Amino acid sequence: MFQLTPYRAMLFIDMSSKKLLPAIAMAVSAMLMPLAAQADESDWSIGVYAGKYHDAEPAGALAGRANYAEHYMLAVTGSKTLWRHSEWPIAIELDGMLGQQAGIANLTEIAVAPALRWSGLPWRDTLRTDIRLAPLGLSYTSQVGPMEAGPDGRGSRTLNYLFVEAAFSRPQSKDSEFFVRLHHRCAIYDLLNNYGANGEDFLSFGFRRKF
Repeated sequence: MFQLTPYRAMLFIDMSSKKLLPAIAMAVSAMLMPLAAQADESDWSIGVYAGKYHDAEPAGALAGRANYAEHYMLAVTGSKTLWRHSEWPIAIELDGMLGQQAGIANLTEIAVAPALRWSGLPWRDTLRTDIRLAPLGLSYTSQVGPMEAGPDGRGSRTLNYLFVEAAFSRPQSKDSEFFVRLHHRCAIYDLLNNYGANGEDFLSFGFRRKF
């Protein structure tokens, strides 16, 4: 009968470690290794996206807890790369948008935010998938929309601008991106105002071209 002695247990752990650690190291290095065409990345982009309003914050939308309303947004967006790491697939971009909302109310929004772009997902040689995150920005609307007004009817036209985005492109044509964006305006948990309203959220789909 086979018995697991302390010596055999230590030998098994040692052999497993020899197999597991290189695999972990390869996975980490694949995510951190420089992109082959890093020097050829374009610094500017312009695009367009359309979205539908929902009543949940980005985390709620990702968890499937959002309720949608017949309120829409069409926007143009542009970005400029401010900094790109020479070795890691990380960049900082300045992203701006100009959008028109219609449905429950008609209003215009303009927003700008610095965004972090991560391009190091391990399957990028098959389908390039970039994650963009902009937690702090500035958004201004032409009027306080009914979805942003508190119980007393008050609200702020200037709020924080946040977005979370996943962008997809072919490795051989990375200058053309399709993207999904969670577009969010908020008071940063009542830091900017305490009117008791969530702000506005849109689940959006778009396309951009880099140049």
